[in-house]
Amino acid sequence: MTLLSVLDLSPILQGSDVGQSLRNTLDLARHAERLGYNRYWLAEHHNMRGVASAATSVVIAHVAAGTSTIRVGAGGVMLPNHAPLVIAEQFGTLAALHPGRIDLGVGRAPGTDQLTARALRRTLTGEVDQFPQDVMELLHYFEPAAPNQAIRAVPGEGTRVPVWILGSSLFGAQLAAHLGLPFAFASHFAPAQMMPAIAIYRQQFQPSEYRDAPHVMLGLNIVAAPTDEEARFLFTSLQQAFVNLRTGQPGPLPPPVEGYGERLDPMAQAGLSSALSQAIIGSPDTVRAGLAEFVARTGADELMVTSQIFDHTARLRSFQIAAEARDELAKVAA
Repeated sequence: MTLLSVLDLSPILQGSDVGQSLRNTLDLARHAERLGYNRYWLAEHHNMRGVASAATSVVIAHVAAGTSTIRVGAGGVMLPNHAPLVIAEQFGTLAALHPGRIDLGVGRAPGTDQLTARALRRTLTGEVDQFPQDVMELLHYFEPAAPNQAIRAVPGEGTRVPVWILGSSLFGAQLAAHLGLPFAFASHFAPAQMMPAIAIYRQQFQPSEYRDAPHVMLGLNIVAAPTDEEARFLFTSLQQAFVNLRTGQPGPLPPPVEGYGERLDPMAQAGLSSALSQAIIGSPDTVRAGLAEFVARTGADELMVTSQIFDHTARLRSFQIAAEARDELAKVAA
């Protein structure tokens, strides 16, 4: 069965605070480790009142220190916001503290609005266009230093932290294939080009010192509960968050609302249906069938499950149901 991993935005809940969100993140990471999830990734977003993982490397350190076996990483770091040397030093430090457990996914989106991107970068000139060169510079810093090398990442050099390319378009697929790197596609919120991106990545992949063969990981929203009805109710928190974001009013993750989707205007409904078209929402039977169909259709090597559920206990249960579905499908395959 395809590997399952976790993507966590460390959601700040309506009526709660950042401290509680980060405690929930560590609790979920320990839960995922016990359930046999492969990785636990955190995402960089800025100026968003519903996301506590803006200082991504700091939160990764918090999670890695509180777990023992699960891989921990960034899904991702938005590289145009940073100098590659700084990221190499941060993740080199993490790799020194937690050898063999740190991943670094990098993307070229800002992870925020244009005004905040300018505050982060001080300028918006050229950074996105420089993304391929920045990735290559970053990879260089993780290699053993050459004699008389003028600029070295200390910590970082020689650690060969695994670097992933993140994307929601064909550009990321092409870059990952050209560099021979693993590829993670954001099908959990931008699924439109998922299948073409997978095909291009696999067709154009060039074996490298990093990977002999392509490796595709796909983002997937799963909201699982004992019944389809309860899962659909819990899912309305994510629906509200998407609508709030798309209408320029991002905020803390709201509690679920009965019948939320039915009350939306047709344009908002269409937007949700498009962005969340790959989501699997339902009971254990529904989730098991949805996982089997999604893997068969995409051939994904790994799925990165995200589950924006307001109630923390229900969120833990959702990840447990997904893990149980994985295990049942593995038994059938065997």
